[in-house]
Amino acid sequence: MSDTVPEPTASDETAEAEAESVRDHDPAAPAPLNVPRTPTGNAEVDAQLERLGDADHLATDGHIEVYEDVHRGLRDTLTALDARPGPPAPSPSYGQHRS
Repeated sequence: MSDTVPEPTASDETAEAEAESVRDHDPAAPAPLNVPRTPTGNAEVDAQLERLGDADHLATDGHIEVYEDVHRGLRDTLTALDARPGPPAPSPSYGQHRS
């Protein structure tokens, strides 16, 4: 018995190259869309947009989960804008003159 690893034969290398070629050119395999994502300047929104990149590595039937998660995150971010405290609204009688 020998501790040396046998050198790969030409047929082993050819078979491996063919298998890699099939993986690289399989039209059913997930492929990145490479859609550019321009930063918005809002960290929460930008994080959600980057999350869309997760769909690039999933089969098509896995995209919906990512899209729904991003939609939920963006909706929550918009809702939070409405909930943030701001200056109080003027009262309805503000600016009215009494005679």
